[in-house]
Amino acid sequence: MGITSILLLLSGVALFLFGMSLMGDGLKRVAGNKLEPVLYRLTNTPLKGILLGAGVTAIIQSSSATTVMVVGFVNSGMMKVSQAIGIIMGANIGTSITGWILCLSYVEGSEGIAQLLSTATISAIVAIIGIIFKMFIKKAAYRNVGEIMLGFSILMTGMQTMSSSVAVLKENPRFINGLTMFSNPAMGILIGILITAVLQSASASVGILQALSVTGTISFATALPVIMGIGVGAACPVLLSAIGTNNNGRRTALIYLLNDLFGMIFWSVAFYSIHAAVHFSFMDIKMGAVQIALLNTVFRTATILVLMPFIKWIERFVFWLVKDSEEEQEELADFELLEERFLAYPAIAINQSHKAMNGMAKKARKNIFRAFSLMEHYSQEKYQKIQEKENLIDKYEDRLGAYLMQLTGKEMSVVQSMQLSKFLHTISDFERLGDHAVNVSQVAQELYEKKISFSEDAQYELEVLENALQEIMDLTVYAFCEDNLESAVKVEPLRELIAILCDELKLRHITRLRNGECKLKQGFAFNDLLNNLERIAAHCSNIAVAMIELEAEEFDTHEYLRSVKGLKNANYSEQFEFYENKYDINSYKKVKKKA
Repeated sequence: MGITSILLLLSGVALFLFGMSLMGDGLKRVAGNKLEPVLYRLTNTPLKGILLGAGVTAIIQSSSATTVMVVGFVNSGMMKVSQAIGIIMGANIGTSITGWILCLSYVEGSEGIAQLLSTATISAIVAIIGIIFKMFIKKAAYRNVGEIMLGFSILMTGMQTMSSSVAVLKENPRFINGLTMFSNPAMGILIGILITAVLQSASASVGILQALSVTGTISFATALPVIMGIGVGAACPVLLSAIGTNNNGRRTALIYLLNDLFGMIFWSVAFYSIHAAVHFSFMDIKMGAVQIALLNTVFRTATILVLMPFIKWIERFVFWLVKDSEEEQEELADFELLEERFLAYPAIAINQSHKAMNGMAKKARKNIFRAFSLMEHYSQEKYQKIQEKENLIDKYEDRLGAYLMQLTGKEMSVVQSMQLSKFLHTISDFERLGDHAVNVSQVAQELYEKKISFSEDAQYELEVLENALQEIMDLTVYAFCEDNLESAVKVEPLRELIAILCDELKLRHITRLRNGECKLKQGFAFNDLLNNLERIAAHCSNIAVAMIELEAEEFDTHEYLRSVKGLKNANYSEQFEFYENKYDINSYKKVKKKA
């Protein structure tokens, strides 16, 4: 096989991959956004999931694409791991459809109907119609159909190019001898894994095997182990897609690998053990494109049929392999508290809601502290962690909000109604605290990426302010979790001081800008940061006020704040003066040094 034939083979592979990609993209666009909701809504039983996964994969021509989509759904919380298992199993079957489509490229004939059904004729007709749709019709749907048809034609041309480039090898003794090592199951499996890992497509690997079949040297003994290895190699892009996902996302990607790994191991042991005893006569049968497509489909379908009864065990196994951290276990436990059966007993449901909200409050506080630390020591991993936890806090709001709204229709005592009202008032404030943690992290990211640094004075002032915010967060979360009013009444004086500090820091920064100590780009980031820190304190105040109103049986927040600020009672004034001295910008550094 000379350099020309090798280049021809590689060009055939390139055309094949490009055609498959073009056809798949066109099919996805024709389907529009309908595939996603179908995938995560119609999977309430394993059988439905398998049929759906097979159907979607047959449409988009890629089991990897289907599984990557499912990994995204599970990672975002829209789908459970148990639902994903069936879809992934179905995707393994659906990907074998491509092999049957490729069989069309081997339809040949010299005259009459046979000539009309030849690959060249079919590809030419489809390509002509496709280019007309793509170039001359303005309607998007027809243009997408045209793209599908062009992709199909290119795919078929690529298959023909591969086949013609390797046709000369059927007389080559070196090539024939080389293929005999594929008869060694271990070598065949390894070759299948490596080729598919490089091409990142099981369909492409099967296509290459079908192209080689024109040499007449591919036997059943050669094809079977390669097909076994192809499934395992196809897991590479799926595993790569799981990088950066949460534990459930990683578990979902692992299921794809485990399915094919099980199929490879189980059928290797079962088939070759029986073969050793009875010596199958069909091992040396020469395989054509159709026989390879059939073998691929039978192997994948048989594997899924064996695995179907063990879906629950597969789920348990991946949860055992990828364990949740203590923090993640706590998160799951919080959601489990919101049991619908407790809705018939408001006292229990309210108590459970309080426990779940405690978890939400602590996570919101921790995320804000993460954002503060990001300002000093930025890392992409910490930044991503903040975004993930914000998504979790949003889930808390959704789950708790829905649960509490269900409670509003139940018969409750006055005290229970007041507690429910407090939760409904404060849940949005805890969620907003999570939003501001994200905003602060984005400021930190901007500073890092643009290589902006604040002056020494600005850094010192922010340190004072952040320490005050850490204290108000600790006070607020402790007050809410423990129903401690003594801590709650300390929040508003500290909030007022923080607002004064933010105003003072803005004025100081303007002075530095005028004196040329800081630049305008620093000023924007500094001002944005102060606005977020001030809002954090304001949400802490809202939570504390809701608690105090509950105890006082008064629900006019603004009237309460006016009375506190207007009267300046002894307790309030004393507390404000304490914080004013504690977080005095001019003396704070000296106090710290003495400490």
